[in-house]
Amino acid sequence: MQITPQSLTALAQGFNAAFLQGFESAPSGYQQIAMTIPSTGSAENYGWMKDLPGMREWAGQRVIHNLEATTAQLVNKHWEHTVGVSIDDIEDDKLGIYKTIFSQQGEIAARHPDDLVWGLLSKGFTTTGFDGQPFFDADHAGFDRAGKEVSWSNAQSGGGAAWFLFDLSRNYLKPLIFQSRKAVQFTRKDRQEDDNVFLENTYLFGADARYVAGFGFHQLAFGSRDTLDADNYEAARLALSTQYRPDGSPLAVRPTHLVVGVSNEARARTLLMKERLANGEDNIWHGSAQLIVSPWLE
Repeated sequence: MQITPQSLTALAQGFNAAFLQGFESAPSGYQQIAMTIPSTGSAENYGWMKDLPGMREWAGQRVIHNLEATTAQLVNKHWEHTVGVSIDDIEDDKLGIYKTIFSQQGEIAARHPDDLVWGLLSKGFTTTGFDGQPFFDADHAGFDRAGKEVSWSNAQSGGGAAWFLFDLSRNYLKPLIFQSRKAVQFTRKDRQEDDNVFLENTYLFGADARYVAGFGFHQLAFGSRDTLDADNYEAARLALSTQYRPDGSPLAVRPTHLVVGVSNEARARTLLMKERLANGEDNIWHGSAQLIVSPWLE
């Protein structure tokens, strides 16, 4: 191929098209467990809100519920993925492989938010959330039916593969956060005066974006490293379902999704999908939650 400004433009357009084809065809599922928060700066601060008591009869003055200021914040990170194309390959018309490479690059960029969000789950037993406790912890602040502050646990200890129970029924609130500052963009460095062209005889084509993932509402999540069985599953459901506001009214958390890795898939399917137990009794947990098998978990 003779290299001209016109041929370079056409080449870049072809690479960009291949990138977009890979990007748009890649499946993505992080939105299942993470709420997307737009970001307008280098970081976003998250005030941790105590559970609101709900509606009350307006008798006398209003009761005002304020956000509590915290130092918790999510700092956006800048991500990139760059491919170098040899000028010799262009001149020799050896471009067939590059379409596949740029399609793969698009798929890598599209899947990266999944890597971040789903990859957080197993870290939640040690990583601090916005209330200053590990996201999955035995000592969160909670309330009982009388409105008395109590210790509340959304974790089970153990040494096995982690599994999780979530309330994913809400339109705007999810257990995790995906904070987006700048969407993925595809750029090129193929001018004769670019250092990579002059020094390395290579054109560069790269994708970059700014975003970060973090922990959100622990009240909607339960994590366990204990055995996935009926007793522990029941305990997890009970923990999520028995949360109360400061006035004693229920938070109305509904466990909807069981998230496991491949090592727990058989146990999860037995727990949720078998109508009868081995002894012939009805399985009371049949259909009680939807199953998500995540490749990011053990």
